[in-house]
Amino acid sequence: MVDIDLSQAPFSLLDEAGKSRVTNGVDMAYFDTGEVILDAGQSGEYMYIIHKGEVAELDTTLPDARARIGHYTAGDVFGAISILNGKSRYRFKTEQETLCYLLPKVIFEQLCDAYPTFGDFFRESLANKARLLVERRASDGVSMAGFMLARVAECMRAPCLANEATTVAEAVAMLNDQHADSLLVQAVGQVGIVTKTDLLNALILQGHERASPVLGIAHFTLVTASPDDYLFQALVSMTRHDVARVVVMEGDQAIGVVELTDVLSYFSSRSYVVSLEVEQANDLEALARASARLPELVRALMSQGVKLNFAMDLLAALNGRIISKAFQFLVPSQQQSQSCFVVMGSEGRGEQILKTDQDNALILQDGVDWPTCGDDMQRLTETLYMLGYPPCPGNIMVSNPEWVNSESGWRRTISRWASRRDGDSLMNLAIMLDAHAVAGNGQLLDGIRQHLFDSCSHDEIFLSYFAKIALRFATPLTLFGTLKRPAHGIDIKKGGIFPIVHGVRTLALECRTAPTSTLARLDALAAQGRLEKEFAADLGEALSLFAELRLKQQLARLDGTGKTDSDPNLVVVQSLSSLERDLLREGLHIVKDFQQRLSHRFHLEY
Repeated sequence: MVDIDLSQAPFSLLDEAGKSRVTNGVDMAYFDTGEVILDAGQSGEYMYIIHKGEVAELDTTLPDARARIGHYTAGDVFGAISILNGKSRYRFKTEQETLCYLLPKVIFEQLCDAYPTFGDFFRESLANKARLLVERRASDGVSMAGFMLARVAECMRAPCLANEATTVAEAVAMLNDQHADSLLVQAVGQVGIVTKTDLLNALILQGHERASPVLGIAHFTLVTASPDDYLFQALVSMTRHDVARVVVMEGDQAIGVVELTDVLSYFSSRSYVVSLEVEQANDLEALARASARLPELVRALMSQGVKLNFAMDLLAALNGRIISKAFQFLVPSQQQSQSCFVVMGSEGRGEQILKTDQDNALILQDGVDWPTCGDDMQRLTETLYMLGYPPCPGNIMVSNPEWVNSESGWRRTISRWASRRDGDSLMNLAIMLDAHAVAGNGQLLDGIRQHLFDSCSHDEIFLSYFAKIALRFATPLTLFGTLKRPAHGIDIKKGGIFPIVHGVRTLALECRTAPTSTLARLDALAAQGRLEKEFAADLGEALSLFAELRLKQQLARLDGTGKTDSDPNLVVVQSLSSLERDLLREGLHIVKDFQQRLSHRFHLEY
């Protein structure tokens, strides 16, 4: 009886007829310990599916100690690439008695022709393979195509257009006739927007005449999107910029408007959207209720197949709005424009799904008079704890006077850290490099970041010290290139996430790259030619994979289905599916390659 799990990739890419061709077409073969199943240079005649046993993949061009580059166990597949390429590049040798199903070349090629995605699975890079893992999370009939891939064009309204001569009275009539909440004003070379609220304030509070031009009350700083942008990204933009609509542009022409209510309605049957609750919160109690729903939102997004980087974008925007509102509730209005509250670490990079320890700081405008600053920051730290953000064990918080400073004070501190180059100073600079402004005057952070770049980006000796941190933890691979499998699990944060994050951070510092998220930094580095585009994409997918595996552990602890006393950074390899193991192994090899590149670039081998 054929016992192949056809629910896993690549067989999940076949329909029932295709799966039947597999089960009806395979033979079974036995291989003794130490037997070569497929040798380097040999033509590929079968795709092998392991039923029982273990097989090593060997690069015969390398010394024996380094030749073992892969390891396959029950459920794993090998030999397909040999069919596609005409011959095998590597040797496949059993490490114990092994039973394999053999799918003949002719049937394999027929399946590749009939099911292109099946053939593509064996040709794709990590960036493309990882999409399969995302799609497997989809449940309840919700698919990536229906949820995540919705475009702005599917939800936008036709614009209500006015010109420079349109009066306030005419604008009100146009909104009523078209049942719209906003209109676009087309002036020479630019487009502005006017909302119902703007019109009401103009007539009642500002004393504008009904016959006055509506152009005088239009806003010309717009949050925009293109019709091909993902609708989910439009929601992130609205949340991040605290606006209720985006203007859809095609070139320099306004072709539509997407309203927040429309987006929330579109997504309401598909996930729990907290954005509206956060924006409507008018006190700390209401803000706490909205904040408490974030884990619920995370579960919904992940179960519905939302790609992790989209989920991270939305959660980062929501966390930023929650923290910003807390700041506005607690800090005197006069001091809000004279200070900048920044989040750092994973929150600053926008890479934290579930809430973690507070990492924040305050930048004060030089000469500001704020005698109650210490008390206000202590109260803010306590409030953030109440909202679900635990205190930082390292005390990197605004309740600590060391992380509250003036502009000139921060410049002196950064210069001191850069000159010392000790472990604490280097990590403090890394934390500050990830700083992201969430409240107050963000321009204050721009000046501090510029000083950090000026102090460090051209100093080769400093960069070598800084880059070396990315090599602190070895990847959890054996000497033979296979996954380590300790019973307690491998530390995916130390072995996978941190080397990518800090290595990319180092290159971003060298290139003076402004974005703080690792994925945005990778895009910028690829655009500058600092990294090859394909390698940058694979680094990004590896990071997303590691973060997702870690998130699964965290959610299991919250749900009570995982061990509450276990480290959420530990991933037990034995519990992963064949596809997850394959992607994890490939991702860790990419990390190892990246570390070697960093070592060569910054001369760390010496």
